[in-house]
Amino acid sequence: MGVSKGVVIGFVAALVLLAVGAYCYFSFGLAPVATASKPILFERYLAHRALKAVIAKAADTPSPVDASEPNLKNGATVYRENCAVCHGLPGQEMSNIAKGEFPKPPHLFRGKGVTDDSVGETFWKAQNGIRLTGMPGFRGLLTETQLWQVSQLLANADKLPDSVKQELNHKE
Repeated sequence: MGVSKGVVIGFVAALVLLAVGAYCYFSFGLAPVATASKPILFERYLAHRALKAVIAKAADTPSPVDASEPNLKNGATVYRENCAVCHGLPGQEMSNIAKGEFPKPPHLFRGKGVTDDSVGETFWKAQNGIRLTGMPGFRGLLTETQLWQVSQLLANADKLPDSVKQELNHKE
């Protein structure tokens, strides 16, 4: 029984030491917090794992808004006014704001963007934001209809009508 008591004490001591070490690491300003810093051990893994689990639940949510041209045009206006500063516009370079973010936001009109994501997944991301990325949540800032319109726009970004492309690149 003496060995098992020693193992328990050693285990508890290791946990306490780990907790004190983590506290000191963060409290003394040793953790990398600048946007140019590399992520700490397991940061990216744990954040992505949690995000994937939540998104899997939201992915099958059907959109109450269809991908009609008027909805896509409205989505383009909302995107241009709220999202383009970070995620870019078709045929344009990323803004200095986007270049200064960590992690870098994806350019949603290059390559596949998020056209392979479900509309429900994109809606969830736009509505709730994503911790540790700079992606804000727009719940309460945009209506649900606007969020669904933006989600439809992005899901169909590879096949937008010319009128929607013009709305995206409209200068005020």
